[in-house]
Amino acid sequence: MARKSNDSELRELWQGAAAAGDDGMRRLVERVVQQVLEAEMTAFVGADSYERTGERRGYRNGYKPRTLKTRVGELELMVPKDRDGQFQSELFERYGRSEKALVLAITQMYVEGVSTRKVRDITEALCGLEISKSQVSALAGKLDSEVEGWRGRPIEKKYPYLTIDARYEKIRRGGQVISQGVLLAVGVSTEGYREVLGVWLADSESEASWGEVFSDLSRRGLRGVQYVVSDDRRGMVRAIERHFQNVVWQRCQVHFLRNLLNHTGARDKAAVLAQVKAVTQAPTLTAARRAVGEAVEALGRRTPKAAVLLDNGAEEILAVYQLPERHRKRMRSTNLLERVNQEIKRRTRVIRIFPTSRPACV
Repeated sequence: MARKSNDSELRELWQGAAAAGDDGMRRLVERVVQQVLEAEMTAFVGADSYERTGERRGYRNGYKPRTLKTRVGELELMVPKDRDGQFQSELFERYGRSEKALVLAITQMYVEGVSTRKVRDITEALCGLEISKSQVSALAGKLDSEVEGWRGRPIEKKYPYLTIDARYEKIRRGGQVISQGVLLAVGVSTEGYREVLGVWLADSESEASWGEVFSDLSRRGLRGVQYVVSDDRRGMVRAIERHFQNVVWQRCQVHFLRNLLNHTGARDKAAVLAQVKAVTQAPTLTAARRAVGEAVEALGRRTPKAAVLLDNGAEEILAVYQLPERHRKRMRSTNLLERVNQEIKRRTRVIRIFPTSRPACV
């Protein structure tokens, strides 16, 4: 009899929902979910309200309010309780799993470089939920502990090759927008696999900043470094010399070529490129040094500044010849880091200016 009454009430609600639009549908879903909760409690205690039966396993003990966000709006529910506090609705367990999946999806979108505004729009379109930008940021903030754990993880393998570089992100500090350095280090293990060993924030690429980076790597267990490739920033190079004594340092050939072209007129750029290519692609160190001499002589008549730079920096860009031939192509520049930089750029360009000095990418 009770079932027929409920069915009749649901039909009335359904008819009313058609006329009331979204609010009517919300009330209909709310009533259905409430009945599901009541049915779960009946099954749990083994008896309906005020029913006397030998199968009873417990007693009801009032209700507690619960709000459930759904696509049709917020449902205001009254969850039944039992005297022993053992009742747990499967409905909310399933909802909890869905809610966790939604939170994971939101954080993943943020990590993948989707702006907080777009995350809000996506969740509202798919789930009917209004999630503010601050809520998205708060969820992303929960990743901080995981990021810190990754940044401080022990380094257990040997990394004979190390590539380091830096990029800059804009942050807001004291009402002003300034550039913040993002220092990166990638190691190549003895098995030939590369791994991002860490990302650090610094005000500049000074010797002190890079010294802190290398000290952190040492504390975490970095060992076995035999070869480091980087640009020729003076602070960076001095820190390498102090922390990695007796290690081969290779000046990035790509950065070096850019420096040469900055001192070359437009008409002479093609000639400089051809001369440097003959140096960097020489099969042996002896051939490379011979190509340097020929390039310096040829460029001296056309672009003296470039010739001087090549003569002074030649040995720095030829250190790669101390490596096995099969390793030289990848370890002659910092291009190994370019993929990492591209990923960071893809994630940070939607933000443009970070509100604090703790960009989410690092």
